[in-house]
Amino acid sequence: MAFFKNAKQPLGIFLYNIRLSTCSRHGYSTWATKGTSFAQSTDTKASKTAYLYWVSRRFNSQAASSAEQMSLIKQLRERTSAPIKDVKASLVDCNWDIEAAQKELRKRGKVLAMKKSSRTATEGLLALAQNEGKAAVIELNCETDFVARNEIFEYLALALAKKALFVQNSSQQIPGVFSFGPECLEDLKLNLDNPKISGETTIQNAVTEVAAMMGENIKLRRGVVMSTSSHGVVSAYLHRCPRPGLGRIAGILSLEVENEISQLDALQKVGSELAMHIVAAKPLFLTKEGVTSDVLNNEREILKSQAISTGKSLMAIEKMVDGRLRKYFEEVVFMEQKYFLNDSLSIKGLKRGYQKVETFKVSLALKLCTQ
Repeated sequence: MAFFKNAKQPLGIFLYNIRLSTCSRHGYSTWATKGTSFAQSTDTKASKTAYLYWVSRRFNSQAASSAEQMSLIKQLRERTSAPIKDVKASLVDCNWDIEAAQKELRKRGKVLAMKKSSRTATEGLLALAQNEGKAAVIELNCETDFVARNEIFEYLALALAKKALFVQNSSQQIPGVFSFGPECLEDLKLNLDNPKISGETTIQNAVTEVAAMMGENIKLRRGVVMSTSSHGVVSAYLHRCPRPGLGRIAGILSLEVENEISQLDALQKVGSELAMHIVAAKPLFLTKEGVTSDVLNNEREILKSQAISTGKSLMAIEKMVDGRLRKYFEEVVFMEQKYFLNDSLSIKGLKRGYQKVETFKVSLALKLCTQ
């Protein structure tokens, strides 16, 4: 009962009473007894006040220390975006030295990123970068849509797209288009300038560091660079854009004119509309001539099988197959498709009828989307 009674007292007085009772048991209590003088009583009050002051200072000091620790945790969290439990563990291991803890977090993060590299990454973003006569699109993947919306992830994607503009086509691919895998970029140097990730490093190390920050598998999947001649423009459209230069679906194409461009703004407007059409209509081929023989024969066989099931004559079956094949071309061939803003026109009809610009040629068209 005595304990519970004392528990209601302030902590300083409670500790002081314990100290006095201990002193009393050793025979040198300073408490006044029946014959204690007024001076001794005054000394006792002064001693009690001094002790309470000491207890107060000690607890205030501990509180200040805890506040400093919380401040360091907050600072390191803002610097690295690492999970709070990892931030605190690194600070404790490094004796609350924030610089050493940040370095330690980066070391730990790379190990964790390597462990996560086998996990499936099906979310992500496409990033677009353009300069005069050239455009580059890269796909950067992650595991969740939450990370895909993170500002550091978005910053890295845009930085990779800008670097992809300088990738050179050394293979025998379609002139004007260069598709490449991550190996073409991984060893290139990247100069990052972001509050949470900065300095010069390789692209591979930058991807690994961001993966460590995010706690997910992050990988550069692929990229495409498209260029045109001096008489053309490259236009692109991004769908589902969280911010300029980023999206989940991209349409990109090259337009060229026979002579020197005289109305650049008008040509770029046509390009933007056609890039939007690519996203909406999802063409598989640029022209009918571009449809591969395997695809054409396979589609013709399917259509013929469907026509035979109607029981009509051989001549009627051939006409049915030809008609349905034209319909197939209108669905998958860019130049044969109905223009999505005006379905009374095909793309090739739009090309002939566009009054604001000279006759133009669609050299290349491409649609990309994240996995």
